[in-house]
Amino acid sequence: MHAPRTLLVTSLLSLSLWGCSSISLEPTEPPVREVKSIDGQSEGEVTGTAAPGSRFAQLRIGMEAQSVRKRIGEADAMYSHDTGKRWIPFYFGSDARRIITHYKGDGCLTFTGGTVWGGGNNQLIRIDNDPSGRCYQP
Repeated sequence: MHAPRTLLVTSLLSLSLWGCSSISLEPTEPPVREVKSIDGQSEGEVTGTAAPGSRFAQLRIGMEAQSVRKRIGEADAMYSHDTGKRWIPFYFGSDARRIITHYKGDGCLTFTGGTVWGGGNNQLIRIDNDPSGRCYQP
């Protein structure tokens, strides 16, 4: 009589402990480093580390998109999106849009996309050193 009850209690206890396990199946995000721009007037983010001699090893936060293209060539893919600042009345900053570019084998670059009216110089604000390409999610 006690054997079925003991088996039931043991089974329920095992299931409850198994349900509380802390093993995450989600991939961990690489740490993000805050980096000063070339001119020291703004900050950007860098994830991962560029391989020595790679295209991304030549880049610095704050570079303009045109300068980046001259150094490392055209991106393999690109998309852009509005930021929340797009909807602030009378906002004249250069970060109302973001432009994300993907370079196969190296990772992703994020640039400011300019003002609401298309002006701005598209500065590099984030470098994702991610050869797998998971950083590019349009």
